[in-house]
Amino acid sequence: MTKRARRRWSREVTERSDALDLRAGVFTWKDPKRIAASLKRSAESSKRRKADPFRSALSMLTFYINRAGKNLPASRRRVLMRAKDELRRRFGRE
Repeated sequence: MTKRARRRWSREVTERSDALDLRAGVFTWKDPKRIAASLKRSAESSKRRKADPFRSALSMLTFYINRAGKNLPASRRRVLMRAKDELRRRFGRE
């Protein structure tokens, strides 16, 4: 694998996830409630996921946050962390 290809594998995972069909740009939205609603809808409608819907949705969100790492601006990280909290609320897992 070339250096360029190795750096982009996480992008491909979020775009072509085998577990969830994510809306384009879902992690760039500014509204945490909208992000959580979209992830929940994707997880519940997926027939290919291996875990329960909550775990699949939360895993994809956590994966995105972790892979973005230090390149993720603090404001973006705050929105995504609020989306995690909202996802927990929507699944009744507070």
